[in-house]
Amino acid sequence: MTPWLRPFGRGAVRAALLSGLVLGGPAWANAAHHDISVEQQLLAGIGTLASDEFAGREPGTDGEKKTLRYLARQWFDIGLVSGTNDPSHPWFAPVTLVGREPVGSRAEFSRKGRPVSLPPADVRVMTFGRRGLVQHAPFYFVGAMGGDVPPRTELAGRVAVLLDRAPPGMSAEMVPLAVRQNALIEGGAAAVLTVLDGNRTLAMVSERRRHQGFALADAAPEGDLEAYVTREGMARLMGGMPAVDALASEAARPDFTPHLLDMTASLEATTRQTTIRTHNVIGRLPGRHPEAGAVLLLAHWDHFGLCGAGKPGVPDTRPTGAGPHEICNGAIDNASGLAALTEIARRLAHQSGGMDRDVYFLATTAEEMGLLGAEAFADAPPLPLSQIVAAFNLDSIAIAPAGTPLGVVGAGMTRLDAGIAAVAREQHRKLVSPEWPNSFLKRQDGWALIRHDIPAVMVTSAYGDKARYQHYLDTDYHRPTDVVKPGLELGGAAEDVAFHIALVHYFADPHQWSGSAGTAER
Repeated sequence: MTPWLRPFGRGAVRAALLSGLVLGGPAWANAAHHDISVEQQLLAGIGTLASDEFAGREPGTDGEKKTLRYLARQWFDIGLVSGTNDPSHPWFAPVTLVGREPVGSRAEFSRKGRPVSLPPADVRVMTFGRRGLVQHAPFYFVGAMGGDVPPRTELAGRVAVLLDRAPPGMSAEMVPLAVRQNALIEGGAAAVLTVLDGNRTLAMVSERRRHQGFALADAAPEGDLEAYVTREGMARLMGGMPAVDALASEAARPDFTPHLLDMTASLEATTRQTTIRTHNVIGRLPGRHPEAGAVLLLAHWDHFGLCGAGKPGVPDTRPTGAGPHEICNGAIDNASGLAALTEIARRLAHQSGGMDRDVYFLATTAEEMGLLGAEAFADAPPLPLSQIVAAFNLDSIAIAPAGTPLGVVGAGMTRLDAGIAAVAREQHRKLVSPEWPNSFLKRQDGWALIRHDIPAVMVTSAYGDKARYQHYLDTDYHRPTDVVKPGLELGGAAEDVAFHIALVHYFADPHQWSGSAGTAER
């Protein structure tokens, strides 16, 4: 056990928590809920978790230690009990991640049988495994991949050449590059060569891989290959920039069909293994009849830690002369979700009478690395997954003002829709069309749970206002500018807290919700 967690593995949880020596936190963050408004409580929680003291909450760092101690102290003071159901690991469920640091990259190309060389500054090859290798594989141009994945018979043994730019009529947030790349690998491609024809650079790709090159220790992939080539490098391979422009124009046509190019590649990448030992935090509000199942609420606690000066063109919000801001504090993503999760727990715990079903509260690690904490929870749950009758994720909710309708990420994917609609009618809340919210389905922890047949959705006002959310994506999302600023919008988040309290009461009542778990036909 990690030394700083040992007090919790020695049966001294209560003493450690009450002493204040192990778990810290500002006094104003622990004020009684009836003395402070929901918005004030949310601001207090976000201000703590997104402070520079927490250093961006990167897994495996001192920022993780501070985050876990703060959350456990808050939840204990509220009146939750440990939800790990593991006496050797109260509150903190260990998660081991294996990462691969790139150490070798080799790319050899030929066009019409003749070798074409590229300088290292124009091409990079990466793998999530120890070593990936493909030799003399033909190029298969798939455009920007806005439609279905080509048949396996077309992809097998070939290098899928993919444009980085979003498909026509779609945004990069709707169809992230990683989702398109993974679909091609899973579809049978020997490798994916991405042409960086947008704002992304090879340096940015390498930095992103530093955070996403991880997997759960027992599920680390082997042998997949991802290569990246600059637009200039692709022009050299094809004999000139007009040929690259012609590919982009072709891919934009409605009748575009993937096809072979007269080029081949031999690609190889090697890595060095690193290990991160991190943790989920799990608390529980006991119900009167836990045999009737449980409701789960979750939010991811992790962010990117130190991440440089941000993306090009994004202004620094620090005062003049303060120096560059190199911390990705993650105020909205996802200190806001954590603060809401804690406030929901506080208000439920302080209500008289309790509920029939247990309510679990889960703060996941490594969401930014690929939903890995949620996946670890589903792989080793503290209760049978079939007993979780409903799960509600909270992520990046400090976006919209009070009175904004609710968006449901995961609508139509589970059997929860009727219950959510019933609570919305009771609370006089409007639900927007799920089409746009569902474009984010695979980018949040609920997706990892759905894949394990846990009925999970995200219900929030943040997805009820597309323009506001898109503005956040275009400005502060995953940048050092995602900090607590004057005028941080918490009206919608405060209403989300109230709505989730109503959701819990509805789904924790066997008389209102029978507990039919699982996902809808999809």
